[in-house]
Amino acid sequence: MGRPEKIRLGDTLVAQKIITQDQLKLGLEQQKKSGRRLGRVLNELGYVNEEQICEAISRQLNIPYVNLKFYNFNNDLVRRLPETQARRFRAVVLEERKSAYLVGMADPTDLFAFDELSRLLRRDIEAAVVSEAILLQTIDRVYRRTDQISGLARELEKDVGESAYIDFGTLGAGIGAEDAPVVKLLQSIFEDAVQVNASDVHIEPQEKKLQIRFRIDGSLMPQTESDPRIAPALALRLKLMAGLDISEKRLPQDGRLMVSVRDARVDVRMSTMPSQYGETVVLRLLNRRVTLQTLDRLGMPEHVRTRFGEIIRRSAGMVLVTGPTGSGKTTTLYAALAELNTPDHKIITVEDPVEYRLPGITQVQVNEKIDLTFARVLRSTLRQDPDVLLIGEIRDEETAQIGLRAALTGHLVLSTVHTKDAASTPLRLVDMGAPSYMVASSVHAVLAQRLVRLICETCVADAQPTPQEARWLEVLGGPTSGLRKGQGCSHCNGIGFVGRTGVYEMLEMTPDLVRAANSSDPNVFLAAARPQLKGRTLTDHALALVRQGRTTVSEAMKVAVQLED
Repeated sequence: MGRPEKIRLGDTLVAQKIITQDQLKLGLEQQKKSGRRLGRVLNELGYVNEEQICEAISRQLNIPYVNLKFYNFNNDLVRRLPETQARRFRAVVLEERKSAYLVGMADPTDLFAFDELSRLLRRDIEAAVVSEAILLQTIDRVYRRTDQISGLARELEKDVGESAYIDFGTLGAGIGAEDAPVVKLLQSIFEDAVQVNASDVHIEPQEKKLQIRFRIDGSLMPQTESDPRIAPALALRLKLMAGLDISEKRLPQDGRLMVSVRDARVDVRMSTMPSQYGETVVLRLLNRRVTLQTLDRLGMPEHVRTRFGEIIRRSAGMVLVTGPTGSGKTTTLYAALAELNTPDHKIITVEDPVEYRLPGITQVQVNEKIDLTFARVLRSTLRQDPDVLLIGEIRDEETAQIGLRAALTGHLVLSTVHTKDAASTPLRLVDMGAPSYMVASSVHAVLAQRLVRLICETCVADAQPTPQEARWLEVLGGPTSGLRKGQGCSHCNGIGFVGRTGVYEMLEMTPDLVRAANSSDPNVFLAAARPQLKGRTLTDHALALVRQGRTTVSEAMKVAVQLED
C-alpha cells in the first residue's frame, strides 16, 4: 500500500450516493462562508455523519477504516509520534508491521501530512482512515503528563533540598515565575486533569511520599508520587493563587481560583485541611467548556423522562432532585433549565458555587463570609419577578420555607436535598421544620438519582457473578446469565469502565400522597408511596442496566447498599 491519492470528498460522497448534488452544492456554499472543512460542514447540516465519511474515503482509496472506539492501543507505540505532531497532522500510530507503521489519519488524502509522518517516524507508513472526533479523544487519553509531572516534581525536590525552612513565598514568584518548577508542576497537573476530564485533584502528603490522585468518573486514580518535602511549596502556591491566608496552616481554609488550560477557563474550588504530615489540598475542577447535557442524554428511563419533562413545564410548584454528593443533581437541574430557557421565561439561580454558565439566565453566587446566604438572596430574588427559581441546595428551615412559599405563589422552584431516596425527601423537609401542609401542596415531584460506571465497550467480555453477587441477584430476581464486565484496556486505563450514566426513580405527588403527607405519622406517607415506586426504584433501574450489559453487578450493588445505609 503506497501513498494515497488526492480525492475530492464531495464528489466521492455524491458518487457513492451518500449525498445528493444539491446537498453538495449547499455544503460548498456554507464551506466558502465559514472556511471549515467540507466534511464538518456536511456533518453539521445533517447530511452525513463522520462514520459515513470515513467509510466512503476507505472505499475510494481502498484503505482500511479503523473505528478507534473499539481499538486497543499500545500506548508506547502511539507515543513514538510526539503529541504536538499527532495533533497537528490528526494522526495516531496504530500498529507496527514488518517494514512500516499503520497510521490512522483523519485525512489520509493530506499528502504533505503523509510525507511528514513518514519522515518523523523514520519508516514507511500505511494509512488508515479514522474519525477525527474520536482521534482527538484518543490523543487526550494516551498522551498523559504522568512522566512530565514526575520529572517536574523531582526538579522541585532539588530546589527544596534538605532544608525544612525554605522561604516558599519566594519560590516561583517574581521574574521568571513561569519557569519555576512549582509553577510548571501545577500547570502540568491542571492540564492533565482537564485532559482526562477529572472532577477533582487530591494533593495528599504522607509520611514518606506526596500522593497526587485524580477523581475520574467518580473513582480516585493515582497520578504520581513524589518526595513529601515539595507538598508545602504546592500548597503555598495554590493558597497564593486562591487569595488564602498563607500564614495559617493550622485551620482548614476554602477558596476559589481560575486557571486557563489550553484556551479553556476552569473554575477551581479549593479546600485545604491540616493533617498529620502537612496540609492536604483538594481541588474541584469546574470546566466552563464542558457542554451542558440535555435531559434526553442523562439516561433516564422513558417513563421518567416523559413525566419529568411535563412537570418542569408547570407554571408553579417545587421539583426536587435528591442524591448524595457527586450524583449529578446539578447536571440534571441544568438540563431542565436548558429546556426552560426561552425568551419568555425569567430564570434566576442561587448557588454555592455556580457550576455551569447558561446564557440568558441570572446566576447568583452565595457568599457566607459576607452573610450573602441562600435565605437572604432568595428573599431578594422573589422581588425580581422570576418565573423559574433554582436553589442550589435546601439546607435549613428558612431556605425550605422561602422556597415552598415561592412554589405556592406562582413560581416554579427547582432544588436539591440530601436524602437517600425519593420517598424520604418530603419527610426530610418536614424534619427541617417546614409545615407538612406546605410540603404536601408545594412539592410536585421528587427525582432521586445515582451515577453508575459504564462498561468499556472496547474490552467488554462475559462475566460470572461472585457468590455474593449471585445471592444478591437471586434475592432481587435479577439476571443470572448474560452478565458483562470490562477486562481493562488502553481506552479505560485498565479499569474496565468508561463514563457514567444516571440511575433514577421519580415520585410524583398524587392526591393520595398529598393526603398521606399531612399525616403526623411518616410511615403513612412511606406506605402510600410504595405502590407508585414498585418496579421503578433506583435498584430496579440499576438492574435494568445490568440486563442490558451496560454496567456490572457490583456497580448495581453499590446503588442498593447506599439505599440501605
